[in-house]
Amino acid sequence: MKTGTEGEQDFVRVDAGRVSLEGNLEIPRGATGIVLFAHGSASSRHSPRNRYVAHELQEVGLATLLIDLLTPEEEALDLQTAQFRFDIPLLANRLIGATDWLTQHSPTCHLRVGYFGASTGSAAALMGAAERPNIVTAVVSRGGRPDLAWPALPRIHAPTLFVVGGEDFAVIEMNRAALAELRCVKKLEIIPGATHLFEEPGALEEVARLAREWFQCYAKARANVRRAEQIKDGYEDMSCGC
Repeated sequence: MKTGTEGEQDFVRVDAGRVSLEGNLEIPRGATGIVLFAHGSASSRHSPRNRYVAHELQEVGLATLLIDLLTPEEEALDLQTAQFRFDIPLLANRLIGATDWLTQHSPTCHLRVGYFGASTGSAAALMGAAERPNIVTAVVSRGGRPDLAWPALPRIHAPTLFVVGGEDFAVIEMNRAALAELRCVKKLEIIPGATHLFEEPGALEEVARLAREWFQCYAKARANVRRAEQIKDGYEDMSCGC
């Protein structure tokens, strides 16, 4: 692994079940948490939006792993047939495999894990959080499709933040309905004037700020999560007090 003045970064291959996935791992010096990214359909770990958010998280001492949940061969086939992009159980299983890899990988095994999901990747992140409740400590969904993970929602323990553009009307309603199904610390943030890809001036910066604050609060300090979960009627619009 390469080591620089700002920390460690490397191209990695992650064993996830029967496949090996490609990813980019960056670990700032003194990192106390790591955020695993799940991109949306027809995207990849090279997504400029996710890379921007990852950089902002690294600036506050959070490690990041941007990973392709499909192999290069699967991605090529998916571009032609869309065969895999809505196979949420498959994507979630790959994400879980990457999560388990992080817990066994010596540079990251001590770090608390958060998920950042975008679009359909958010559904995979929500499913993964439900399956790894003792590992995943926080989830952020950007323009997500939580409706694709509906059965998993009541089983999620990790504090979950939905971020949606104010002009993304159909997705707002999906997220509002999903919020009601969650039984964890939860919040919905709507960014005025933003559309699904948050391409408007300042929109992605606001996504990054919200994600940074959520992960700083919950992915770094499990004790705060336990405290928050014990507050009666405190599931929605919780402030962790960090």
